[in-house]
Amino acid sequence: MGKSSKDKRDAYYRLAKEQGWRARSAFKLLQLDEEFNLFENVTRVVDLCAAPGSWSQVLSRVLIKGEKFGRCAWQDREAKFRQHMLNVVPSDEAPEQEKPAAEDVSPKEEPKPRKDVKIVSIDLQPISPLPGIITLRADITHPATVPLLLKALDPDYDPETMNQQASQPVDLVISDGAPDVTGLHDLDIYVQSQLLFAALNLALCVLKPGGKFVAKIFRGRNVDLLYAQLKIFFEKVYVAKPRSSRASSVEAFIVCINFQPPEGFKASLEEPLGVGSRLPTMMADRNAVAPITAPVLMQNHETGTWDVTPERTQTADEHGIYEVEVDDLSTEPRDKDIRWIAPFVACGDLSAFDSDASYKLPDDHVSLDPVQPPTAPPYKRAIELRRAHGGAYGKPPGK
Repeated sequence: MGKSSKDKRDAYYRLAKEQGWRARSAFKLLQLDEEFNLFENVTRVVDLCAAPGSWSQVLSRVLIKGEKFGRCAWQDREAKFRQHMLNVVPSDEAPEQEKPAAEDVSPKEEPKPRKDVKIVSIDLQPISPLPGIITLRADITHPATVPLLLKALDPDYDPETMNQQASQPVDLVISDGAPDVTGLHDLDIYVQSQLLFAALNLALCVLKPGGKFVAKIFRGRNVDLLYAQLKIFFEKVYVAKPRSSRASSVEAFIVCINFQPPEGFKASLEEPLGVGSRLPTMMADRNAVAPITAPVLMQNHETGTWDVTPERTQTADEHGIYEVEVDDLSTEPRDKDIRWIAPFVACGDLSAFDSDASYKLPDDHVSLDPVQPPTAPPYKRAIELRRAHGGAYGKPPGK
């Protein structure tokens, strides 16, 4: 939320400062909740890559303070609208005693905080404190992060006597993390996918059966493979694009509902997704039990020589002609899903602001300061060096 960025005329950028959010990304989580009801029956949450803390701020205000945003606020607005439409609007000639009082039409409800709320936020960058939030400065890709997280979730956790599985699992794991983009889209998508796998593997250690997982992704050419891999662990997988997320951006959010781990699966950062360093051994064991087939001789029409094609059975007739046996796929059952495509869902009210539009500022507009300035941004050192050299254009001659 820098003042010098193009976000000056972004409606969500200004609205975040007016409503007290640390970053405009808070609206992304709120719009995801409007569509998928993420906060229903949720009391224990882990927020990965949380800096500057806008998503943790949403969790704090919804779960701890009991304020209504997202799906709950939308349902309240719908209920009040229906009540207003169904009630008989009194006319001006009706007596004063027949008119309903203002508080009867739209009663003000008190916030209802939830009980036994536990929220843990993790990031490499320092996070300014939030009410009721446990913050950890750690790397989610490092195996040592799991014991720290489990200790924060359960004070009685002992890493020497317990495994890397939460004794008190959480209901929801969210991640809004993304790498510093380079402009090379293939590289950025690959790095983001690796960060997502690290977040997923950590979520598998602490998520309870039936839990939810939400993470940012970069949509690329082979993103369908990622969806299929997530479908192994979750019953429903959606790709969501909040209205507050710019349409010009390749970012989207993967929303996974109803965590159902495979039987016998145990997650650990030392063995990502249950394989880790054992993958070469597993492949060698698989190849050892594979059936051995004789090579096939295929004649090269250009050179007249015979080339060997492995892993094909060879048969020769009475004239010495080799025939290649091709697998017949017609006997395969057609009721199997050859390809699974994740549903794409647009989140947010159509009447909401367009994140790609530049709205005209009113004449009396006053630019507000960010709610939480960056504590230790990665570009801080670059700014200091540029100032030491006289700014963007260098020092004037003779100085």
